[in-house]
Amino acid sequence: MSDIRLIMLGSAIIFAGFVVGGITGSQYLQYAIQAGQFDDCFDYSSGIAVKVKCDQKEQDKVMLLALSLGLIGGGVIILVKGIRGKWDQ
Repeated sequence: MSDIRLIMLGSAIIFAGFVVGGITGSQYLQYAIQAGQFDDCFDYSSGIAVKVKCDQKEQDKVMLLALSLGLIGGGVIILVKGIRGKWDQ
């Protein structure tokens, strides 16, 4: 017998992982393009060009990817446990 609470929780966590990866990960796209084309990275969000470290932005992007994949992986584990229905044994 499956446990609907774990299935719903796993689905919500997987959705949160995709939201974190999709919405917040898109802000690092400009830095990835700048790092590939040029040696320097600039932040244009304030209206003027502010020099930022490309390495720091790449590290932030990797940490965000790890968080997103962790949420998705944890959601899949919870989802499978909910489908199997043997989570309390």
